[in-house]
Amino acid sequence: MKLMKGMALSIAALTVVLISGCGSRHSPKEVYYLVAANMSTNYWQTAVAGFKKAAAEYGVTAMAVGPDKYDPSAELAELQSAVAAKPAGILISVADAAVLTPGINAAVDAGIPVITIDSDADASHRLYFIGTNNLDAGRLGGRSVVEKLGGKGNVVFFTIAGQPNTEERLKGFKDAFASRPEINIVDVIDIKGDTALAFDKTQQLIAQTGAKKINAFICLESASGEIVAEAVKRSHDTSRTVVAWDVNPDTLQGIKDGLIDATIVQKPFSMGFFGLKELDEVFHNPPAQLSRDWSSDAFAPYPTFIDTGTSLVDKSNVDVFLTAAAAHSK
Repeated sequence: MKLMKGMALSIAALTVVLISGCGSRHSPKEVYYLVAANMSTNYWQTAVAGFKKAAAEYGVTAMAVGPDKYDPSAELAELQSAVAAKPAGILISVADAAVLTPGINAAVDAGIPVITIDSDADASHRLYFIGTNNLDAGRLGGRSVVEKLGGKGNVVFFTIAGQPNTEERLKGFKDAFASRPEINIVDVIDIKGDTALAFDKTQQLIAQTGAKKINAFICLESASGEIVAEAVKRSHDTSRTVVAWDVNPDTLQGIKDGLIDATIVQKPFSMGFFGLKELDEVFHNPPAQLSRDWSSDAFAPYPTFIDTGTSLVDKSNVDVFLTAAAAHSK
């Protein structure tokens, strides 16, 4: 009996050691940063929610920083402050690759793992990119516009110039239009993150009639879709097509109400959630050389790109997305 009791105590002690060992992997002192621009938008608040959910699961600390408007220089300053704090890892959405690449490289050189999400800087020393295949997303949207316009018409884009993800989306649309010579791209307008500019430009363009009439307004970022739709609504011309980006609640409701024809859906929650977990894995199992170009190594422990998925939402499936959004808002 004494032997059995001793064995039981030994097993119990071993179990405590093992459990303690498993739990010691993480600590609130382990800090991860998410850095982006336009942080006040619904899109980035959703990404932050995913980031913080993963942090809560792991028992680590999540910090989300960045300017509330499109400002690459301010984002760089936030990145530099994050690097100075010596965190366990950094997720960053690159507002402007030329501005932010030196900061990313400095972080990696300081031994901090960096993974890009949403918008990439593929020439930097970041480990890899997690987000949307923006070229394919643009092609998906382009095919939708071609079908809606019957293969001909004048279109205008609203974008943020210089941001890698929007540049890829624009290229995807142009690919879809390449075999449709009767679709004419009248203008590509850089709104610089200012939705008021998108509204004013839409009102000006609506005044054009006849052969110059704009048949479709296409938004390549999440902030301008609802405001462009509002400008079109005020014109009382329901013949114009509006394509938005992302699943902001107002965008989904705009589709439901017939003000927006379609939107291209990304998964910012997944980017933030999965991104923190991937950083955690790198932090706890670091490579011998963090700044190595893993894309040229066929035996690399890291991918080059993780696609979080893209969908097109229109009248046919908007209720599914509205239901999902309502469930996550509770």
